[in-house]
Formats: sequence, C-alpha cells, structure tokens
Amino acid sequence: MRINRYLSLKGMCTRKEADVLIQKGKVRVNGNTAVLGTKISKSDVVEIVGSVRAHGLEYRYFAYNKPKGVVSSAPQGNEETAAALSGLGKNFFPVGRLDKNSRGLLVLTNDGRIVDRLLSPKYAHEKEYVVSVDKKLRTSALHSLQKGVRIEGYRTKPAVVTKINDRTFSIVLTEGKKHQIRRMTMAIGYQVTDLKRVRIMNIRLGSLKEGTSRELGSKERETLLVSLAL
Repeated sequence: MRINRYLSLKGMCTRKEADVLIQKGKVRVNGNTAVLGTKISKSDVVEIVGSVRAHGLEYRYFAYNKPKGVVSSAPQGNEETAAALSGLGKNFFPVGRLDKNSRGLLVLTNDGRIVDRLLSPKYAHEKEYVVSVDKKLRTSALHSLQKGVRIEGYRTKPAVVTKINDRTFSIVLTEGKKHQIRRMTMAIGYQVTDLKRVRIMNIRLGSLKEGTSRELGSKERETLLVSLAL
C-alpha cells in the first residue's frame, strides 16, 4: 500500500495532505524520512512529525466507554460504530479495537500518529481487562494464564493475572492478538461471560458511564505522548 493511501486510511490526513507532508520531510517510516511512493507493510511504524495535523487542527484524545453490542469500526459502513455513537465527529477514530461482545475503554482521537506507536507489539504497551468466566477459577488455570498459553500454535507472552473473586480475574497484556483473551480462556477450559477493558497504558476507564466519553486531561495526555515518544 502506498504511503499516502495508508495515511489517509489511518485518518492522519488526506492523500493530498500526505503528499505535501512527505515532500516537506514530515513523514517517517521506521524512523527514516519517507519519500513519495513509499510502500508500507504491516510491520512498518509510520508517523507524522509535529503536533498538529496538516490542515491545522489540534490533536485531541478521548476515553470512551464502549457498550457491549457496539462495533469499534465498520469498514463496510453497515453498523453504527463507537466513534459515531460518541458524537465526536467524523474525524475521530478508535485506536485499536474491542470486539462487539466486549465492553469498556477505547481511545478515540484525530491523531493518526499514535496508532502504530500504541498498537505495535514491539513497544509492549500495557492493556488491562477484567474477565468473568462460566465456572469457578482454579489456581492452576490462573498460573497458566500468567505463564502464557498456546493458542493455534502461538504461545502468548507472560501476563499479570490477579484473582478478583471465584469467577472473575484481571489480566494485563502487552500484546493484542485477535480475540486473545477469549482464546486464552478457552485454552484453559473456560468460557468468557463478560470482558471489560479498564486501562490502556496510563488511561483508566474509572467511573466513566457506559456510552459516554471524556477528553483526556493535560497530565494524562502528556504522559501518554511521552510514553509513545511523541
């Protein structure tokens, strides 16, 4: 995929704006200055240098409490998305995903720079979840989750797991495979009955009401951007 199309799809800017930014040397791929026509692969980290978008809008960051049954994104446009329901406007998009049957924290922003920095597994940023299951938890099962379990030929990285009650635990991951927690839980003999994300890096869901959003405070925003080296 060409870099201008990639930047447009990520919501960073339009294709025309991307070409202008590239010509000005404001776009980097894996730390190197990009040129017009650069091809982007899945493993590449792409960023725009600077603190404002090409058309002068300030970057803004929101925490949103996604209800169960709402999709994070809908490429075909056939379902109402978290970003649409938040009321923030068409320039805002979720960083990462939270599947339809899960609930909790999503970060919504108009800053495409943070997407690869936050989601790339090589940076190992923490995400915390509270998980409820269909039967009483065994200590050995929690230990298995802590050490890592095998899902479809892949062993998950070690995780921080804390028992909350007989059927609920919290887990902190530093990677994000598709449906990872549900698949990990199934691998140790349980079914997830509720899955809620409560933290992404330093951003906490807290008491934010379901279906509502709040803008990150200045300290919260600064900590996030410093952690992402932006």
